[in-house]
Amino acid sequence: MCRVLEADGLAAFRGERLVFAGLSFKVANGGALLLVGPNGSGKSTLLRLIAGLVRAEAGRLLWGGQDVFADLAEHAARVTYVGHLDAIKPGLTVAENLAVWGNRVALEPALAAVGLTQLADLPAKMLSAGQRRRLALARLVLRPAAIWLLDEPTLGLDTASVERFGSMLAQHRAGGGVVLAATHLPLPLPDAGELALA
Repeated sequence: MCRVLEADGLAAFRGERLVFAGLSFKVANGGALLLVGPNGSGKSTLLRLIAGLVRAEAGRLLWGGQDVFADLAEHAARVTYVGHLDAIKPGLTVAENLAVWGNRVALEPALAAVGLTQLADLPAKMLSAGQRRRLALARLVLRPAAIWLLDEPTLGLDTASVERFGSMLAQHRAGGGVVLAATHLPLPLPDAGELALA
């Protein structure tokens, strides 16, 4: 089944300021779209809108031809959003932080995917910035979703971690998943489309 994420004429405000208007794009299953542009251009706002966290002032967002705003709970089940903040509780261990997000059975594969298996029992407050980012990205493996929304996903990652992340992205896309990522840095997303926000 061909699933397409399609935006038609989207507009959004941040506070009193119109961030973007008339925004349209399509991403088919297995596809990826890079959101690029200067700071404040609306990349994060667009990701939050697609995640259902920000209201669209105008336009439509469709998944498989259906309006995602008609049933936000159903849409939330098909989206995993990793924002530019890691959302990690320093008082919990690495494994406990991950367990908050979902399926405990999938903890080991999620930790292995980001190279944190050996640190599972370490308090999160002891992690480096890169390790914290890897822990945030482990949620992508933990909670399967068709659409991955990523805000500066490789910030703080070393070369080996970026390569691991590239494998996660490739596997997700090979299974028909969709990726939208806001970035200022090159990402391991071959053949990704690009949407420039001004």
